[in-house]
Amino acid sequence: MSRQRTPKKPPQGDWHPADIKAALEKAGWSLRRLSLHHGYASPTTLKNALHGRWPKAERLIAEAIGIDPATIWPSRYPEDSAEAGRSSLDLRHQRKRRAA
Repeated sequence: MSRQRTPKKPPQGDWHPADIKAALEKAGWSLRRLSLHHGYASPTTLKNALHGRWPKAERLIAEAIGIDPATIWPSRYPEDSAEAGRSSLDLRHQRKRRAA
């Protein structure tokens, strides 16, 4: 018996992957074309940024659309300037300490 999977929704405030793809198309790009343009061997490489944190890919996608990555993925870019300069690894450790 197969179980139907419900697709994960992006965190509140983040753009839906379909909206990102549509914005890229309006700007004359696709994720496939953008991946190849930036020299990635696999044309699906940048697709990974739609579902997980990858700052370099997020920046490439946002630049192609003509906006800041924090506009597309606000949950991935803290507004607090004290946290803005820290790596995601530092932020994860800080969150774990707060939760403990």
